Amino acid sequence: MNATVSDFTEAERELVVDLLQQRYSKRVLPELADSELKLDPASDDMTICPTLYWTERGANFVLCKVALGRYRCQFFYADADQFFYADADQYGMGHDDYTDLQRCVLTLLRVQADQKAQSAGISSGATAVDGLIPELELERVFGIKPGTLFSP
Repeated sequence: MNATVSDFTEAERELVVDLLQQRYSKRVLPELADSELKLDPASDDMTICPTLYWTERGANFVLCKVALGRYRCQFFYADADQFFYADADQYGMGHDDYTDLQRCVLTLLRVQADQKAQSAGISSGATAVDGLIPELELERVFGIKPGTLFSP
């Protein structure tokens, strides 16, 4: 077992809580935990990393501090009855480490929201546009209906 990484600072924890407040419009307090991670792909050594964990809207989120100013994150879905999460659907961010905590958390939240929408058959951003169609009378004026796909 390799050395451990220093804990999240109070400022780092407060930033995460603030970002979760903005996302969910309520106070979400992540739990402190530890994760054993293989930080060097060429080594079998595991490192104990401080972790922030929360569950919201059916998804479980893990944010790990892997070094001073370096973070990894993922989210997963698992049934409440599962004790071990080996069968859970897990999603990474397509990015190994982040050096900006805010960017890490915002990317995590965006990717989860996009994945949830996509699994429901909604293209990214479609729900926001669909909400504007009746408000701006776009169907009456332009014939644009909710569910219309717009290309850039």
